[in-house]
Amino acid sequence: MTKVIIIGGGWAGCAAAVTAKKAGADVLLLERTDMLLGLGNVGGIMRNNGRYTAAEEAILLGAGDLFKLTDKASRHVNIDFPGHKHASLYDVCKMEPMVRRYLIEMGIEIKFKTRVVDVQMKDNTINGIVLANNDIIYGDVFIETTGSTGPMGNCLKYGNGCAMCILRCPTFGPRVSISMKAGIEDILGKRSDGSYGAFSGSCKLNKDSLSEEIVRELNEKGVVILPLPKEDINLDKLKVKVCQQYALKEFAENIILLDTGHAKLMAPFYPLEKLRKIKGLENARFEDPYSGGIGNSIRYLSIAPRENSMKVKGIDNLFCAGEKSGLFVGHTEAIVTGSLAGHNSVRHEKGLKLLELPVNIAIGDLISFANKKIKEEEGLKNRFTFAGSVYFDRMKELNLYSTDREFLKKKIKRLNLINIFEEKIV
Repeated sequence: MTKVIIIGGGWAGCAAAVTAKKAGADVLLLERTDMLLGLGNVGGIMRNNGRYTAAEEAILLGAGDLFKLTDKASRHVNIDFPGHKHASLYDVCKMEPMVRRYLIEMGIEIKFKTRVVDVQMKDNTINGIVLANNDIIYGDVFIETTGSTGPMGNCLKYGNGCAMCILRCPTFGPRVSISMKAGIEDILGKRSDGSYGAFSGSCKLNKDSLSEEIVRELNEKGVVILPLPKEDINLDKLKVKVCQQYALKEFAENIILLDTGHAKLMAPFYPLEKLRKIKGLENARFEDPYSGGIGNSIRYLSIAPRENSMKVKGIDNLFCAGEKSGLFVGHTEAIVTGSLAGHNSVRHEKGLKLLELPVNIAIGDLISFANKKIKEEEGLKNRFTFAGSVYFDRMKELNLYSTDREFLKKKIKRLNLINIFEEKIV
């Protein structure tokens, strides 16, 4: 049986595990920490703007498992906030256990607290991966979904220091670029001023530290908007955040809170003394990152060059997905790229032609477009998401954005791609 080894248990890694398992592989998922989902444990925004289209496309393609779980875990559905329509907000406190149980029930083996630090190779083929304890795990095909955040040295060099985020590098050890260990140079994303990396785009506040009025409104409506004092408005701070779909002036002129179980503060970081000047936030306390008053994690410093099949260029049996595969933002983007990588890993091992999704569906176009733009100097300063900014504009221009499920079903059916990811290959 084909042995697929996935390094990194975030949304992309979990999605790759699901589709590789469906294709008939023996799947082992290795996670550095003690929890799956990575930044998905502090995210929670789904189906906003073009992400609705992508989620429905994925469901039709046969990769809807994780989207159905996020729908099930949603605290709020069909909510609007500045620049965003029909969003769902899943409960970050419930999501990870649900996904963990689902993968285990599928027969996917998961090893936690397992950090990969090197590779064993012959020519351009990876034979095995080396763990921090020097054990070696052998496999046929490997998928890297380690993300692009950290390690601490990068947060110190390109950010405001280790912000003590959910990735917990000091405890579980730093992320290691597997593609780099295999001899492939990483691509680094840039900010608009040409400096490297970008801050994660939001913080989480402990809801119990907020006023009863704000908590009540969050629980009922899912969103609270609090105007900032004029002296605290700073439009320049929008330039440093990774989530360009939220780099709108409304996010600089207001405190925008979303209910994801915690109160999701839509800013990379915010000085605590200024935050506590706002009515209802007098006792505010950061839940993630703990140092959200001065900084956040730094991302987009470890991207592998790839094909549109998600295969890493220059290595015969390595695939990638999520932020490791491009300047992507979001859980939806991680899930759809992971789904393709997992499916194609099994196709590759069986000697079959790799699947490239057509550009007349949003998922295929995002994967292709981001791959093209990352080769351009200005493209390194962009971020690509179905939810906004450059790519959502493109979706609307190309008529790829739709919330009409029947229309999307007819399109996927016409392309003969209905349930392609359900196909058993082995």
